[in-house]
Amino acid sequence: MLNELKAIRNQHTIADAVEVSGFGYWSGRDVTIQFQPSGPNTGISFHVGSGSTKVVIPATVSNRVEVPRRTNLRVGQFGVDMVEHVMAALAGLQIDNCNILCSSQEMPGCDGSSFTFVEALRNSGKVEQDAVRKGLVVSRSVRVGTDESWILAQPVSDAVEHPETVLQYNLDYGSDCVIRPQSYRLAVTPQSFEAELASARTFVLEHEADEMRSQGLGLRVTTDDLIVFNSDGPVGTKLRFSNECARHKVLDMVGDFALSGIELIGEFEAFRAGHHLNAALIRELFTAHNLSQSMLCCA
Repeated sequence: MLNELKAIRNQHTIADAVEVSGFGYWSGRDVTIQFQPSGPNTGISFHVGSGSTKVVIPATVSNRVEVPRRTNLRVGQFGVDMVEHVMAALAGLQIDNCNILCSSQEMPGCDGSSFTFVEALRNSGKVEQDAVRKGLVVSRSVRVGTDESWILAQPVSDAVEHPETVLQYNLDYGSDCVIRPQSYRLAVTPQSFEAELASARTFVLEHEADEMRSQGLGLRVTTDDLIVFNSDGPVGTKLRFSNECARHKVLDMVGDFALSGIELIGEFEAFRAGHHLNAALIRELFTAHNLSQSMLCCA
């Protein structure tokens, strides 16, 4: 185990508090979140409620609850919803320690990407801290899922000298879907994340959007807030990248993998996977490498 945990770099927090406001896609509620600096080895945590009911929810896979199409966290009766794009922004920029004060339970959807959060965090600035950020060096192949949907983690070559996190997503909704099969692969760094992933938006098929609205969900969401595909393609918008859908799935991987609380050093390839399998892979990696999240809380 000691050979699989490696000091990667120093930890970082932000320089000053910054806010992002919007509304939650699912709830429709207005929300403001404030990113605040935090000390070394404190990790990412969400702060909800007020007064005597104020609760801290650490951003860890152990606090994840299973819901469709998004990543929610819960401690007791308190929760935060759709955190993956916030977590992706922090992890993509290598901000390891940060408190996030939330005025409502669901994170602002903004334009369906991480861009607004990245912009706010960049404007705050990043501060290096006197503590080491460690990484789990994947030393053996680990796979979760089925033949129809899976994620595979494999060792990266020369991980000791050049520790990398390489993510690939292979998207395939079948030959009858307007969203064509596509892939995207990226070695994630703050520079590559900001340039290639941060602005990739979430997406939905028009019939899926109609079904959610019929259930009273997403009533405030329009085609300005995410990509809606009808039979002719994107409605009311142009794709930012030809493979924007696959890129957004990689962005989700960045956000969900951040719930490990540690850098994951290796090559990760996904096929038709989503938030559920992203979390399952973290748990399986910990098991395969004889680790637990409690051991990594200060990693």
